[in-house]
Amino acid sequence: MPPNAQTMPASREQAFEAERGRLTGLAYRMLGSLADAEDAVQDTWLRWQNVDMATVERPGSFLSSILTRLCLDRLKSARHRREIYVGPWLPEPLLEDPALASVAEGTLAKDVSFALMLALERLSPLERAAFLLHDVFDMAFTDVADILGRNETTCRKLASRARNNVRSARPRFAVPETQGAEIASAFFAAARSGDVQALGQLLGNDATLHGDGGGKKISVLNVITGSEKIVRLFAGLAGKPDHAPPRYRVPVLLNGMPGELSIEADGTRQASALDIRAGIVQSIYIIRNPYKLVLLWEKAGLDQISEAVN
Repeated sequence: MPPNAQTMPASREQAFEAERGRLTGLAYRMLGSLADAEDAVQDTWLRWQNVDMATVERPGSFLSSILTRLCLDRLKSARHRREIYVGPWLPEPLLEDPALASVAEGTLAKDVSFALMLALERLSPLERAAFLLHDVFDMAFTDVADILGRNETTCRKLASRARNNVRSARPRFAVPETQGAEIASAFFAAARSGDVQALGQLLGNDATLHGDGGGKKISVLNVITGSEKIVRLFAGLAGKPDHAPPRYRVPVLLNGMPGELSIEADGTRQASALDIRAGIVQSIYIIRNPYKLVLLWEKAGLDQISEAVN
């Protein structure tokens, strides 16, 4: 039985807590930021305090409605900020957290990959909401229509357009976690040493590199496409006189993909993730914008380590 079809829990707080993970997962996919998502969920809780519980039959749908409208409001200002963003924009990296999607492995609701998040970013806010509510969180179009203030036919069209745009972003061949970790380890070692031959073997011909420094830290200002260009970039970085290994690094799963958190030689915090398909690295995502790493570092318990190595 889906969460929004459950009977009313005994208390206001229980009703909300039963939906918190779902709400956070929806908000993160809407906003691309866990910090903003948690703020939206908190605002939803505050509004929930003033709701007459006797009028609510399905807490999940009701809370999703509040949250979605809050997210749509936030997207208006977020889109303006992203139009003037320095370099490529990437979503705030998410440490693997099963609480954000209490669903079976392999389903779309489990997918928070950077490829999917970037595909969602290309949608209009209404397309994004309709797709997420129906396709990801299994909400009936009648409920989606009520939430978005559009008729059911319009919501179906919104979700259909979104679905066509998102479909190509989903990996066809998921790599097993152990294999992914091995490939990631080999890739990061080759990238740091500038091993041209190893990098060439690990990268797909049309591989892409996305770097997000947000104008706060040095990063690429455009997406780099093609294995040859990416290999030259890493080889050039490794060959610089001041090149040094990171002070600290730890392998993790970021947005469901193999990656690592590191403290670079100059003290910069960095989160890196790899989209690996059929055993080949197809996309590299490197986030250095410090504002996007605060919550991630906290959740990973790395704040004290950062202080120690700096």
